[in-house]
Amino acid sequence: MDLNIKNGNPLSDLVDDSTYHLLSSKGLINEKSVRDYTIRRKFREMREKDVSANEAIDKIRRDHPYLQFDTIRKIVYQIQR
Repeated sequence: MDLNIKNGNPLSDLVDDSTYHLLSSKGLINEKSVRDYTIRRKFREMREKDVSANEAIDKIRRDHPYLQFDTIRKIVYQIQR
């Protein structure tokens, strides 16, 4: 489990725990978008610590083994709208 996730809230840097849990309980959280957001955040944190992009993606794949390398690469380099 990601140490940055506080009380089961992967968006703790954006919304408080009670708001996240309320939205989640009502089915208003897009889990794929939350996953992609946390992947981008982890990638950015690792790159700031001078971890190579390939190594960062490999580390992320350990947490998400069902995702291909290229899928993670597309997620982390996706241009935000």
